[in-house]
Amino acid sequence: MTHILALIPARGGSKGIPRKNIRNFAGHPLIAWSIAAGLQAKSVTRVIVSTDDEEIAAVARECGAETPFLRPAEFAQDRTTDFPVFEHALKWLEEIEGYKPEVVVQLRPTSPIRPVDMVDNAISILIQHPDADSVRGVVPAAQNPHKMWRFNGFDVPLNPLLQVEGIAEPYNAPRQVLPPVYWQTGHIDAIRTSTITAKLSMTGDVVYPLVIDSRYSVDIDTPADWVKYESVVYSGLDMVMPVGGVRRPMPRKIDLIICDFDGVLTDNRVWVDQDGRETVAAFRSDSPRVHELRQRGIEVMIISSEANTVVAARAKKMGVEAIHGVGLQDKGRVMRDVLAKKNIKAENVVYIGNDLNDLPCFEVAGWSVAVADAFPEVIRAADYVLKTRGGHGALREVCDLILNKS
Repeated sequence: MTHILALIPARGGSKGIPRKNIRNFAGHPLIAWSIAAGLQAKSVTRVIVSTDDEEIAAVARECGAETPFLRPAEFAQDRTTDFPVFEHALKWLEEIEGYKPEVVVQLRPTSPIRPVDMVDNAISILIQHPDADSVRGVVPAAQNPHKMWRFNGFDVPLNPLLQVEGIAEPYNAPRQVLPPVYWQTGHIDAIRTSTITAKLSMTGDVVYPLVIDSRYSVDIDTPADWVKYESVVYSGLDMVMPVGGVRRPMPRKIDLIICDFDGVLTDNRVWVDQDGRETVAAFRSDSPRVHELRQRGIEVMIISSEANTVVAARAKKMGVEAIHGVGLQDKGRVMRDVLAKKNIKAENVVYIGNDLNDLPCFEVAGWSVAVADAFPEVIRAADYVLKTRGGHGALREVCDLILNKS
């Protein structure tokens, strides 16, 4: 048996996006996506997270990875390279456990979107080529380096970055005649253990390529990257998903949107005066887009466990139907009854929720949507996770998604 270790480096001191490794990315902790890639690969025999952070370690274990050690602080600095991290892990595993894998696979959390066969393909290439020190994931380069220049100062001439044999001025040549170039991604490196321990390198001299579809090119470094690449998760691209769901795309035909009330149309807080009267806060800008949906034949309604008449009052103001005072365990049944009476197919229904009693409705709906601050179990079960918190325009965001698509 060939022992193949997937090692995921995840330090706690991220500066660009604080705590990014355990922050929710499209409904799951960012690190969960890389752990899933290791766990779901047929070739990988063990998945370990190397971290200096107890909280990250706890989340990693919840996601199915091992954390047999904590990485020393000196190997978790801003400028720490991959090599000492992997050297430390391999030395610890051999000295403490007597474990020495033949192959180590690096899965960086910052490149969470991976084809389902990526890890196994990289390992296969490495094993099929005895001369290979490592395999590295690459994509076609977006910019051609043959048209790049070395900058020597504002008052100094430029120098071409690269020369090409047989082409006098590659920077003036058509792109089609220049050598093809590829950019290394952070998705995967498959490395012989001996490359790290004997050659003291993360690649060695003989590096084979695993060419990856450029649609999977994701490297999260800034908050803007986070927002941009979450949308890729919902694009319908076939990818490794953490345990908890294959996310369905938005239905092509939508007849009905059903919302929970507390925590979706409100921010889940309530104000109570001295006489026991309750008031809640809602988002005015939800209503205009609801009117636009109705003009396109899409109905909106509320199903809520809340018994307070504030639900009916807000529904009347919005011009939508509401059923409230539903038992906590009955929302799924009530939703099915509504669809039967309206003669609407479940696959043409969107449900927006935030709490555990919304999960039965998620099972009925053709597309389940969670607000950004929904309970973790709800986020994991959802087909789509909004950027907006409940009571801050969650319904408006769903309306925008539907209207902008149609």
